Amino acid sequence: MSALWTSAEIAEAVGGRAPAPFVASGVSIDSRTLARGDLFVALKGVRDGHDFVADALRKGAAGALVSRDPPEVAGDPRLIRVEDTLAALTALGRAGRARARAMVIAVTGSVGKTGTKEALRHVLARQGGCHAAAASHNNALGVPLTLARLPHDVPHAAIEIGMNRPGEIAPLARLVSPHVAIITTVEAVHIQFFPDEEAIADEKAAIMQGVVAGGAVVLNRDNRHFPRLLSHARQLGLARILTFGTDPRADIRLLDWRTEGFGGRARARLLGQEISFRLAAPGRHAAQNALAVLAAVFATGADPFRAAEDLADLAPAPGRGQRVAVRFGDGEAVLIDDSYNASPPSMRAAFAVLAEALASRRVAVLGDMLELGERAEDEHRALAQAAVQARIDLVFCCGPLMHHLYEALPMRMRGAHAADSEALLPLLHGALQPGDVILVKGSLGSRMGRIVEFLARGVG
Repeated sequence: MSALWTSAEIAEAVGGRAPAPFVASGVSIDSRTLARGDLFVALKGVRDGHDFVADALRKGAAGALVSRDPPEVAGDPRLIRVEDTLAALTALGRAGRARARAMVIAVTGSVGKTGTKEALRHVLARQGGCHAAAASHNNALGVPLTLARLPHDVPHAAIEIGMNRPGEIAPLARLVSPHVAIITTVEAVHIQFFPDEEAIADEKAAIMQGVVAGGAVVLNRDNRHFPRLLSHARQLGLARILTFGTDPRADIRLLDWRTEGFGGRARARLLGQEISFRLAAPGRHAAQNALAVLAAVFATGADPFRAAEDLADLAPAPGRGQRVAVRFGDGEAVLIDDSYNASPPSMRAAFAVLAEALASRRVAVLGDMLELGERAEDEHRALAQAAVQARIDLVFCCGPLMHHLYEALPMRMRGAHAADSEALLPLLHGALQPGDVILVKGSLGSRMGRIVEFLARGVG
């Protein structure tokens, strides 16, 4: 068991007291997934983590951070007491970042954050190693947890930073203190608490406030908010600004994209040199995000040309564009599982991927896009034009918001509409056929994963 933290280091970081010495090999906030040797942090949320401290210690936790003694383990010398366990976790994350020797990359953007973070993990793991969260972990809880788990000797780290409301990114960016910050793009996503896209751009730009002296920022030159983001960078005195996109002025420029099987091949100009590289992930948007990855890799001093080669075997994760062959009757169909989340720009990108698919029929099974505020009805209705342009043959919808898209579709494209994903299942049975390519997409709250499970079992 490798030592991540000693009890003395934890106590010093969080301002607590460790009655007995111990060594923690990890940090956990969930007793169900806790590994032997972890430090358990008892957070107060929907369920009070203090109710699970005894269970965590029985499972082999090295110790626990608590703000009160649970009765079952009162006086246990493995307990480190603090006033506020979330504040203590944040302090532990700050200490983890301060002692690390890693080149740290922070990633934000309206779409593409997790995919970009995973691509960075993949390519930098082959250039010495890279620490990154297994899940999104991009909020006020997930970011400090990721930093608290940061090994002190790993050479690279990729940290995702997200937001739902104004003012959330800046404190997380300062906590992460990245050497490189990426803004993948700015779109009308999570707009419910923002007056307009410009306000979203300003919030995304706040990631630059954490960049260390001499650090770099990677910006999407194709995005309409690029001048605004560039202005933020200059006001903060950031001299190292790398751009990516199809714009001729981009530092890393996409010259061409061609679909090949379940992925594609990109041709780009990188640092004055033309290169060609394959992606296992489909879609031009994946190629754009790959350019951001290569720019960040270069900014850290690692090898972007090797990274481009290593992107070839990075397959999409389940729920994020993964393609699966499924049985339908006496034949097969292809399922594109993009069920993890959805927004207007990511929905259009998924339609573009579906348009490139070789299929007897292109079918979209769609759930509501959430957190769009007053724009929700219009944004759903506007997808009809994108669906027509993508030459989608049949669209199935579920949820009250997706009803607006369904009504806006030409009659020939209407498959069925249901109240929710569960109610849509019987309407899909018998409507799909061998040779179809089926896209399943919706916000996490739409529970489109239920449809993926149903289709993956095979129909007929």
